[in-house]
Amino acid sequence: MAIELSVEEQEIVDYVEGRGAVSIDNLDGEKNRYSQIARDQIGKKKTISIRLLESDLERLKAQSVRQGLPYQVLISSLIHQYANGKVKFDV
Repeated sequence: MAIELSVEEQEIVDYVEGRGAVSIDNLDGEKNRYSQIARDQIGKKKTISIRLLESDLERLKAQSVRQGLPYQVLISSLIHQYANGKVKFDV
């Protein structure tokens, strides 16, 4: 059974198998360093203050009840999805 790879995945395989990728000095140290950077960033949150129309906030709260989420989690999730290109809107 053959595994179907996306174009991006196939490019990575071709790069690695084509000897384009080479090991670096102090690999274990670098893996530890990047692991620490990831641990430091995961879940790191910043409190902000934002002004919203009261009617929009009430609609968001109603949506959050229907979704079974706290409204702040819903807002955070929407912002996260937009920041990562998963949600778009027309300007």
